Amino acid sequence: MLAALTIATAVAALVLAAWCGFAAYRDQPTKDWHFIGMAVVSLLALVQLVVGIVQLARGERPEQGTAIFVGYLIGTVCCVPAAALLSLGERTRWGSVTVAAGGVVLAVLQVRLYDIWGG
Repeated sequence: MLAALTIATAVAALVLAAWCGFAAYRDQPTKDWHFIGMAVVSLLALVQLVVGIVQLARGERPEQGTAIFVGYLIGTVCCVPAAALLSLGERTRWGSVTVAAGGVVLAVLQVRLYDIWGG
């Protein structure tokens, strides 16, 4: 895996979590700008999925197993969009809390992906 991409995705996810957490603190729901931020973080996760699949296709293997690695890759791609959908259903401060939690979960998944690959 590309360590720089993993770090960039984790940092972007934490920034999104802080941003939405601040909105929740101010008793605000997610707004259009938050969804743009979610799209950027989701795009980084999608790029990471493509890079991971390409590396697997080239014959590189993660230390802790290919199935676990692919499962975590799919989970990282689904994490923030799922939080975005939930926040659309809850147009109160709790929608912002949901996205903040999704950002933290994505950052933790990035650390786990790095460990699975053998970092």
